Amino acid sequence: MRIRKKTPKPSAKRPPLYFIGYRGTAPSTDELKVWYEREYGGPLVIHHETGSPESWQASHGPWSAHTVMPLPADQVADVMKQLAWEHELMGAIAPSLAAPREMPDTVLFAARLARGLTFLTQGTAYDVTTRDYLNPSDWQDRPLTAFILDDHVAITHDDTTRTDQVWSYSLGLGKFGLDEIETWQGKGLSDGTARELLTESANELLRLGQSPKVGADVHLQLLGRTVRIVNYRTAAPAGRMLGFRELRTQ
Repeated sequence: MRIRKKTPKPSAKRPPLYFIGYRGTAPSTDELKVWYEREYGGPLVIHHETGSPESWQASHGPWSAHTVMPLPADQVADVMKQLAWEHELMGAIAPSLAAPREMPDTVLFAARLARGLTFLTQGTAYDVTTRDYLNPSDWQDRPLTAFILDDHVAITHDDTTRTDQVWSYSLGLGKFGLDEIETWQGKGLSDGTARELLTESANELLRLGQSPKVGADVHLQLLGRTVRIVNYRTAAPAGRMLGFRELRTQ
C-alpha cells in the first residue's frame, strides 16, 4: 500500500512569525503574487477564506502560511503600543503545521511573504521571536534565496545575569518547534567562541528536527566537537517564558 503524504494545514491559531506594520491600503494578493513569482519563481497559490477577504492562505509547492491583513484593531491595540513604530495598521503571518524537519523551509517561505509585504506596503516587518525590525532596506541584505540560519535565529549575550559568567543563548529555534539553547562561559573570554558553538549546535538540531534529551550528546561535524545537553530550564529573556537546553562541550 502506498502511503500518501498529508499536506500541511495552515493554522490561524498558531503564534505569528511576523507582524507587518503599514499605513493606507494593504496590497492585493494579485500584487503579492506578481512580486513573489518574480523574486522566487512560482506558482504562488492564494486562497481567501470565505467571508473574510483579509484572511488568506498562501502556498508555494509543499509550503504554506496563513496571513491576516489587516488584523482587527481592537485585538491588536496592546501589541501596537509595545512595538516601536507609528504604523496605523498591522497584519500577521503564521506558519503552517509541518513535520519538524520541514520547518526550516516553512519558516523560509513565511519570511519571503513578510519580505514581499514589507516592500509592497513600504512598511515594517517585526520578527516576533528574534525581536528584529525589518524595513524594506533591511530585507535587501537578506534576499532569502536559500535558508541561512542567521536570518531566522539570533545569538544573544548577557553579562548581567551572573556576576562571573556570560550567558549566551539563541532566540528563534522556537519557530521550528525546538527549545532554545544556551551556554555559560567566564567573563573576559571571546563571545565568538560561544556564538560559533551555539550556531553550529542550532544547525545540527534543525537537521535532526528535535531537541535532544538532557544527557544526550550531539556531534558537531564542522567543529569536530561534541556537546552534551546538561540541563533544561525555563527563562524569559524576551519577555515571555521559553525553554532552554544548556550545552557543554565534551
